[in-house]
Amino acid sequence: MSSNKKLLETIETKIYTIRGQKVMLDSDLAKLYGVETKRLNEQVKRNITRFPADFMFQLTAEEVENQRSQFATFEGEVLKRKYLPFVFTENGVAMLSSVLHSEQAITVNIAIMRIFTKLRSFLFLEKSRDDRIDKLEDGTNYLFKIVFERLDSIEEIIGPRLPANRRKIGLKSTKQD
Repeated sequence: MSSNKKLLETIETKIYTIRGQKVMLDSDLAKLYGVETKRLNEQVKRNITRFPADFMFQLTAEEVENQRSQFATFEGEVLKRKYLPFVFTENGVAMLSSVLHSEQAITVNIAIMRIFTKLRSFLFLEKSRDDRIDKLEDGTNYLFKIVFERLDSIEEIIGPRLPANRRKIGLKSTKQD
């Protein structure tokens, strides 16, 4: 397996959904960029105006506890930290490239952007599929409604389709009404 493909697969496992957004942990990003988490966060704080709330936010203790059972990352470094972790949205990760200048940071950032793009296209395809299924269901329901209305109108004209004294088939119920 090529190192680029392995990097992409590693990154995919580091994208979480928190507060309804796809995000990456500061500690995971630091490892990928080859820097300490503390150093990554220092760079972010020095350039805090580049990271509005929709680019980056700090997890609450409750969020860390909720995520802990789901993700192995939370078992290690995150629980040993003095401060609650920061998470970065896709835009936040893109902005990191403007404050981290190493060759590794640039390479990793490009890979991360490709994965976020891939995730977005999957979400678009899923929405498109769901819309087509909804339209198909609506069309099918409409057709069945028309068929049953036509059958009812035919029955009104020609009378009931089955004779009233016909013998019923099937299992007989022992239950008395």
